[in-house]
Amino acid sequence: MQKTVVVGLSGGVDSSVAAYLLKQEGYNVIGLFMKNWHDETVVINNECPWVEDSNDALAIAEQLDIPYQTLDLSAEYKERIVDYMFAEYQAGRTPNPDVLCNREIKFDVFLEAALNLGADFVATGHYCRKDSEIINGVEMHKLLAGKDKNKDQSYFLCQLNQFQLSKAIFPIGDLQKSEVRKIAQEQGLVTANKKDSQGLCFVGKIKLPDFLQQQLQPKKGEIIEIPEEFEQYKTYESKTEIENLAAPFVYAVEDGKNKGQHTGAHYFTTGQRKGLGVGGTPFPLFVIATDVIENVVYVGQGDNHPGLYRKALKVIDKEIHWIRTDLKLKAVEELECLVRIRYRQDLEKAKLIQKENELYITFENPQRGITAGQFAAWYIEDELLGSGVIS
Repeated sequence: MQKTVVVGLSGGVDSSVAAYLLKQEGYNVIGLFMKNWHDETVVINNECPWVEDSNDALAIAEQLDIPYQTLDLSAEYKERIVDYMFAEYQAGRTPNPDVLCNREIKFDVFLEAALNLGADFVATGHYCRKDSEIINGVEMHKLLAGKDKNKDQSYFLCQLNQFQLSKAIFPIGDLQKSEVRKIAQEQGLVTANKKDSQGLCFVGKIKLPDFLQQQLQPKKGEIIEIPEEFEQYKTYESKTEIENLAAPFVYAVEDGKNKGQHTGAHYFTTGQRKGLGVGGTPFPLFVIATDVIENVVYVGQGDNHPGLYRKALKVIDKEIHWIRTDLKLKAVEELECLVRIRYRQDLEKAKLIQKENELYITFENPQRGITAGQFAAWYIEDELLGSGVIS
């Protein structure tokens, strides 16, 4: 019996080729465009406006002769993604909305809508792969990195569960980006030469300060430069307890020098260089910490400033997520693996250490810009096993 697949058509080349390949494979394909955003005042012009994208998605559906619908998920997107972003920034954390968008929108609300249309599967244009294996009598679905290492997007799917993976198809995961472009050009698809979107999931590139100022008001505060000789850095080097290695550095205004003013500590994130508006130092200033309670931004000079680096991080129990539930660690268990703490970062050698109420990740090499609110994802070879929100 012919299987039905609903493809999330974004109006880009990747989802266009995904839909084409599925039709070639004999699936009954339905195209669905997700509208997640109404406020165009904070979207950067010509950087993925949803009207243009929806028109391109419709054109692809017509070219491929598949049914097409637009699904307005803006209410759900605001509740599950936008409100979450505001709350995280207000708390001094840096969220990753694309990871949440996949978990909460594409593979939840969108998936439910697709199943209600009679779909057997949903498909996206992600550069990742899926495999399945019977383990201890249970079918276990595996999330694998895309074959194109420069485009691998498995990290963005690090919060998916077994049910969501069971319904997912990733048609371009075995292809290089150049091959995807070539297929689109050979088939004359209207999106063949369209520039890739660099913005938020199905929203586009946004002006983050304008976006945040919708709810988080500007509030002037001090920018304090912390010297490399700060005492905590010296004692950190001698620490061996995992709890101490994972703890963020703590600063006070009297620990450094005032370098100017900022417009609100909640607008800044660890590792940030641009937007400080402070010059006159021998080396560029980088944000090493923010204090949203006292409204202070702490900075250090140079990319090698010790305040930018830590050897470990912590994930509290309720924020730990295992895709491979059969491999979930019990208390006191450890696992040698590879970890990345942001998209496009090289995988780093690390060890997971499960304690009673939290998971620690210790790295072979100190990591730059470990940021609360971001996701750490752990792999063995090219399989993504699980992830967690950094505390």
